[in-house]
Amino acid sequence: MRVISGIYKKRRFVIPKTFKARPTTDFAKENLFNVLYKYVDFSDGVSALDLFSGTGSISLELVSRGCDKVISIEKEGVHHAFICKVMAEVKTDKCIPIRGDVFRFINSTKEQFDFIFADPPYELKELDTIPDLIFKNKLLKEGGLFILEHGKNNNFETHPCFIERRIYGSVNFTLFSSEQRGEETHD
Repeated sequence: MRVISGIYKKRRFVIPKTFKARPTTDFAKENLFNVLYKYVDFSDGVSALDLFSGTGSISLELVSRGCDKVISIEKEGVHHAFICKVMAEVKTDKCIPIRGDVFRFINSTKEQFDFIFADPPYELKELDTIPDLIFKNKLLKEGGLFILEHGKNNNFETHPCFIERRIYGSVNFTLFSSEQRGEETHD
């Protein structure tokens, strides 16, 4: 796992081969963050939420790029411990790793975020419900951005908060905004 940009740029961390997590590839992560710069200035007091954190790669990238606060939610104990270890190695207090169920967190938190990233297992049966849960529970601040990584068979283009879909190799990202598009259509 490599940090693409920011204060920890080029730092590498070895992910144990026994992990179940499928980290976002460096290629996809780099391209995604290039797109995100037109939407979010991560160094401007941004609070972020990383759901289904896995290896913590996205959380670390967000901290490296200047986020003030990143909450990282991961259910698997060994993955959570790895995220804690990596954050301790880079000596940051900007990331708060929480070991817990993403859906329980979404339904119970009262906190709002400028940026939310979710990378659920592609076979997760509740994957299609995640955007609605994010917006129903008002987790995204006004003007905020939500990114969902998903498989090629998921389509969110009819969602009222849909902005755009990006594909990098075999990785699909759908971007959502807290500002609904109404009757307007986006190509």
